[in-house]
This record gives sequence, C-alpha cells and structure tokens, in this order.
Amino acid sequence: MSHLQAGATLMVQGTTSDAGKSTLVTALCRWLRRQGVSVAPFKPQNMALNSAVTADGGEIGRAQAVQAQACGLPPHTDMNPVLLKPNSDTGAQVIIHGQAVGNMNAVAYHDYKQVAREAVLASHGRLRASHQVVMVEGAGSPAEINLRANDIANMGFAEAVDCPVILVADIDKGGVFAHLVGTLELLSPSEQARLKGFVINRFRGDIALLKPGLDWLEQRTGKPVLGVLPYLMDFHLEAEDAIDRRQVSKADQVLKVVVPVLPRISNHTDFDPLRLHPQVELSFVGPGEAIPPADLIILPGSKSVRADLAFLRRGGWEAAIDRHLRYGGKLLGICGGLQMLGRRVEDPAGLEGPAGGSDGFGLLQIDTVLEPHKQLRNVSGRLCLEDAVISGYEIHAGVTSGIGLQRAAVQLEDGRSDGALSEDGQVMGTYLHGLFESSAACSALLHWAGLHDVQAVDYHALRERDIERLADLVENHLDQAALRALCGLSEETR
Repeated sequence: MSHLQAGATLMVQGTTSDAGKSTLVTALCRWLRRQGVSVAPFKPQNMALNSAVTADGGEIGRAQAVQAQACGLPPHTDMNPVLLKPNSDTGAQVIIHGQAVGNMNAVAYHDYKQVAREAVLASHGRLRASHQVVMVEGAGSPAEINLRANDIANMGFAEAVDCPVILVADIDKGGVFAHLVGTLELLSPSEQARLKGFVINRFRGDIALLKPGLDWLEQRTGKPVLGVLPYLMDFHLEAEDAIDRRQVSKADQVLKVVVPVLPRISNHTDFDPLRLHPQVELSFVGPGEAIPPADLIILPGSKSVRADLAFLRRGGWEAAIDRHLRYGGKLLGICGGLQMLGRRVEDPAGLEGPAGGSDGFGLLQIDTVLEPHKQLRNVSGRLCLEDAVISGYEIHAGVTSGIGLQRAAVQLEDGRSDGALSEDGQVMGTYLHGLFESSAACSALLHWAGLHDVQAVDYHALRERDIERLADLVENHLDQAALRALCGLSEETR
C-alpha cells in the first residue's frame, strides 16, 4: 500500500476540447489504484449531453462515471458537481449536485457562477477528505479569455484549491507545439507557475523524430515534458461530446443500423456497444446526408425533444421511417426517441424550449408530458424479447401514459414496467439508456431486428480492458516519479 499526503489534488487541463483530458484522467486514476491509492475523479464543471445516473440518485457527466470505474468506485454527484446540458444554442439546463435547478442562458449563468463555485468547492472538499488523491479534469481550454472571469472549470479552480496542473495536447491533430506554448503564454504568471509539465497525446511514429521538438519545448518554456502517449489502435472509451464513428472490423453478415444525429442528441454512448459489435454496421446520419437502407432505425435520446422532432420532419425522416416500416424494418426509440414515437409530446412549462405541444410520429399509442421533476434511476429487469436480462438508467422529465404501455418493452425489478412494443412487433420504445450494454438484452434486440446467430459481446469487459491499457501507457510512457511527486506520493514507500 502506498502512502500519500491526505487530500492531494492534481488537475489535468487540455489545450483544446478533445485533447485527451478524460482519457488521461481515466489512465491516471487506474494507475494510482494499481498502487493501492484511494483516488477519486473530479470535474468541477462539465458541459455535455452525455450523462450517467449516480448511486445517490443524481446526474453527472458520463466520463466521470467511467473514471469512477477506473477508481473502483460507484459514480457520485460530488465527482461532477456542475453539469450544463445545452438545450439551445444560447442556453442550457443547469444541474447542481446531480439535480436540475433550471434553464439559463450564458449571461444568466455567468452571474450564477458564484453559487456554482460554492457547490464545486464543497464537493471537492468532501472528496479530498475521503480520498488520498483527487484527480481533476478541466473543461475545454484554460486559455479561453472570454471565460476567465469567475472561472470554476480550469485555472480558476486550480487557484482556488492551490493544486498543480499538467497540460495535455493532441499531436494527431497537428500544431501541438503552438497549442502548448500558446496556451502557456495566455496564462497569468501565477497560473504559469502552477503548470508543472506537458503530456503529448496520440503520437504515431518514431519518437526519435519528435525529440528535437521536445527539447525545444522544454527549453522555450522551462517546463518538463512528462511523456508522450502513443496513438492507441482499437481503443474505445466513451467520448464525452463528439460522436465516435469508428467501427471494428465486421463479419460477412451484418445488421445495418441507422441513427439520426439530432442537434440535441443525448447519451450517444448508448450506441458504443453496437459500434463495437462485429455483426453490426452502425451509421450515424447527419443533417443533409442521405438516409441509407437499414434493418433497424434507432431514434436516440434528446435534450430538446420537440425541436429535434421538428428537425427530423424537415430532414425527411418521417417519410423514410414510414417506408422502412412498410418494407418490414424495425424501429427503436430510446428516451426522447420513445416520446417521439407516440401521439403527442407536451411541454406546458417550457422546460426544453418554448411552451407548447407537438404531434409525434403516432406509431405507439402513448402521450408524454414533460414535468419539472426529472426522473433519475439505475434500473434492471427483463426485456419483453426472449425474457432477456437488462439493466440501464433513466434520465428524463417526460411522464408517459396511454394504452400502448400495456404492451411493455421492459418489466423492471422494482415492479414498474417501461416503454412499449407495437402490436405488430415492429416498433419498440424504452426510457432505458445503456440497454445495449447488457449482453443478453443486446443479443435479443439484434435478433429481433433480424440478425441470426448473434455473437455475444461483453461490453463491460471491453471497457475494463481499455482502462487497463490506459494504465499500462502511464507506466510505460510517462514520468512516474514526477507524477507521484505531484500527487504527494512518497518514493520510499513504493
């Protein structure tokens, strides 16, 4: 067992969004856990539509739930005390300690930051009191000049809790030295002093060719390069924001699955198990793209169901779905997608946009009313198909009713039923996110959609494998002694 100074905090910031912050924090969490260190992940403020339900009945960013797994912990609201879920180009639902407190535009939230700051510091204090290390992930870039006032996501947080920072940049995108030097130059003198080193992510090729650049960077900035992480092939970890379109190599016979990319698509990681399945060809169809033939169309979750429903209609999806069903295809709706499949979606309080109601596609005999109190649950039960074991989580403001619910999609262990299956068996909807992560449920759904001799894929084992691979990278490619020192870890007790 390694010994740490109680409550050490280390923060990972990135030069840009998608630089590798989430991945590096996940890697460091598992690396510390391997050494017997009690470590917890923390992201002060997260803006994402990809969330998870915690053990204490709240909502946090999905990446923090994966990081919790890397730490061997159940996800908790303290790991992401402020979550912003955009529901328009200028506004977002604000979630504090796992519970929605209302919708705000950017100006209103800027004024609200003082309240949010207290929530952030309180959560960090609790984690620091109960773990040896708190591993913190920043948001976006610390060099966003327009966001520096009252910042709680990057250097503002680091300054408030007086923690060291390491900066990660993605070399695969190009311009890595400009990103690192430019970011450093835009920081204040005290922030520059707080930055203790660089990590370069996703390098391909011979490290010897990079050495002159690394030497120049260290000389130019006076900061050490803590290591260069290689580009990992066949690596998949839930992306926080960007939809991952990469696929594993596929079998000869595949099921074609199509998902529309909604403007406010939520929990897109629902589809990661399908993307990684050797017998599934998954296509995300963006605005203006042709809708290809499919065996299964899935309508995903949405943060603004009525607006995204209108978007689908404008994009020709209603006609495409009608044609798809006429030719015997299957249709699945998840959460907001379930609501769209019904007769009406009502938002009387204007929770997701202007107050009012919209006609759904009318394929299930159900109606939905959005209510202020959000339903957040981790659930398990049995799927109506093959009585397959299923688990997942609910995150929705909708309360759905109607005779269609009598043919439930899922019987839950808590005695409730969920979702609906149409009388002809072609259309199904459920509130359960993560339904494809259950191997038996995934196989049953693929069989229902037309795939024969379905191969079972253990998605949780794949995720665990990749977390372990990340920890291996830390051990093989980063300066472990420097990292241990930044975490307060004594060398003698290794």
